[in-house]
Amino acid sequence: MLDQVQRGTIYVEDLEIGMTRSLTKEVTRKDIELFAEVSTDRNPVHLDDGYAAGTMFKGCIAHGMLTAGLISAVIGEQLPGHGTVYLGQSLKFMAPVRPGDVVVTEVTVTDVDMAKRRVILATSCRVGDTVVLKGEATVLAPSRKTD
Repeated sequence: MLDQVQRGTIYVEDLEIGMTRSLTKEVTRKDIELFAEVSTDRNPVHLDDGYAAGTMFKGCIAHGMLTAGLISAVIGEQLPGHGTVYLGQSLKFMAPVRPGDVVVTEVTVTDVDMAKRRVILATSCRVGDTVVLKGEATVLAPSRKTD
């Protein structure tokens, strides 16, 4: 990963609407192979150049959930960070990610319910100027008062 943001925890008491964190990662063929192994999703569009060349993508693409996993990395490591509990995530896949693509993942606080410790986050991934994935996450943020 190419991000330079310090990892840790931002407690719900310190979150503000508009806070943003991101990471940048080149998705490699090895990443795709490892994801296929762990997930058991061995769809040839991800692994077989010959097969994938005959699809609408005209070549191998990364698993959509591999890309979505980068959102989880930002949420779990940076915003809110360690101790965060994922409650939900909507995803809209907009464009494929190919081996060698550099994905920039961004997470932004859009709402904070301090009493319930619930935080709504806008989530997106892009390759260059192309948004490849967008969505919204709901998380339970850690609190100084209860954690």
